[in-house]
Amino acid sequence: MSFSFTSSAARRRAALAVVASAALTAGLTACGSADTTDSSAGAGTPQAGGTLRYGLSGAPTCADPAQSGSNQTIYVARQVVDSLTDQDPETGALTPWLAESWEVSGDATSFTFHLRDGVTFSDGTPFTADSVKKNFDAILGTLTPAKAALAASYLAGYKGATVVDPQTVHIDFAAPNSQFLQGTSTVQLGFLSDKDVAKSAEQRCGGDLSGTGPFVYESYVQDKSATLAKRTGYAWGSAVFAHDGEAYLDKIEFTIVPESGVRSGSLASGQLDAVSDALPQDAPQIEGAGGRILTASNPGVPFGFQPNVTRGVLADPVVRSAIVPAINRQELVDTVLGPDFTPATSTLASRTPDYVALSDVTFDPDAAKKILDDAGWVPGPDGVRAKGGRPLSFSVTFSSVFAGNQAILELVQQQLRAVGIDLKLELVSTAEQTARQGTKDYDSTYYNVTRADGDILRTSFGLEGRNLNARGPIPELDEVLAAQLRTTDPQERGELIERAQQLILDNGLWLPTVELSQAIGAAGTVQDLKFEASARLQFFDAWLSE
Repeated sequence: MSFSFTSSAARRRAALAVVASAALTAGLTACGSADTTDSSAGAGTPQAGGTLRYGLSGAPTCADPAQSGSNQTIYVARQVVDSLTDQDPETGALTPWLAESWEVSGDATSFTFHLRDGVTFSDGTPFTADSVKKNFDAILGTLTPAKAALAASYLAGYKGATVVDPQTVHIDFAAPNSQFLQGTSTVQLGFLSDKDVAKSAEQRCGGDLSGTGPFVYESYVQDKSATLAKRTGYAWGSAVFAHDGEAYLDKIEFTIVPESGVRSGSLASGQLDAVSDALPQDAPQIEGAGGRILTASNPGVPFGFQPNVTRGVLADPVVRSAIVPAINRQELVDTVLGPDFTPATSTLASRTPDYVALSDVTFDPDAAKKILDDAGWVPGPDGVRAKGGRPLSFSVTFSSVFAGNQAILELVQQQLRAVGIDLKLELVSTAEQTARQGTKDYDSTYYNVTRADGDILRTSFGLEGRNLNARGPIPELDEVLAAQLRTTDPQERGELIERAQQLILDNGLWLPTVELSQAIGAAGTVQDLKFEASARLQFFDAWLSE
């Protein structure tokens, strides 16, 4: 496939046609944004200038986009780097950004990108085909999949990049990799200058980085704050952006405010302009001060438990199967999260391309009890079941990277106790959560992953992916996950991803709870703060009214 556009306006007009003309992107059209709230309330003509003060609910884990994972990290890092492509949040189509056009081989093993002229990093050096090669090589070489898990997963089977000429780069894979094109739209495959790519993983986390993006790091203090300044002369925005030229905002000041009530109070009092994770109880205070809640639901893997299938009672597939109907997902939404969130209904979130609702993801405590009764788990005097003297008990490790996690799990704890399962909660830091996931030191781990492509199932549950289940081969699932990478037929790929969702549930590899939504509190002066296709914030079009 190949497409080329000369102006930003022309690229935007042509974006809708991409769905019909590009086979590999046609399967992405399920990713709509009807649930996204507009942040501009007829405030008039956008005006440049001003500093937007943003309250993050948690600290960014690293300044390096390639090593980013959490939403709070990506909110910062996304503004500093551009990607080869962008993904339209309205249609799911892939559109030009740093690449003006591209071709994909029929077997999806090679991709050729034709790059824009005149793009530079903030240190003044040019962005070229060699920049693409060095960045991709460093993800698998310097950073390694251990440090850049998501970025490395998009480069699965990467053989190397060939610089055809300064504006043309050819990427080869050892095997078909149909998901790679969507991967080129992600922040993890954004680009840093040569001097930054040569740094170690730890050095890249420090914030002294040069990207091609519309903002630059002015300061970065781990666990405290980050300040971004407008990139003077920026002139190569995505086809998805609403305007050409530089960003409107002069600066974005990010501070970490973990307490939800403090965030909403700071917004209502005018100390902050926007905040992450605005919970239902925050809405009256925010709206009473003239603000509003902006929402978008995340595609990808919804929140849920990923059991270590080699450890404790969760090694028993019967126990895992009983947990699914024991969870009242609607109660989690109604009690903890509010109407901007939805219960999980599959092993993919509903805004993900090729999502399918699974009838087994339902609340049926009687069915859960019968499964456990039939398997010989007998209720004890304290209500906790046991079998052969072994209590039906397991733990879950989680972090507060999302503000609602603890309250959700406390309610799940009560729900599981009602059917005789004892759930122990282990709240840990994000760093410890990551470390324990790396060593698989947990009974189960609780998290979500955002990506607007069904290949997230392979990276989360495949043997060659993170495999936080610590599982061995499951031939049917392994073949389905591999096959969806091989096909360039959108319908065939969609059917394979649908099958993978069911097989992951059938094998008890994911115990879903709720879908993540971004709920951003914004003051009345904040206009056009938008969500990109993966429900992360895009500040390029944002501006401040009087």
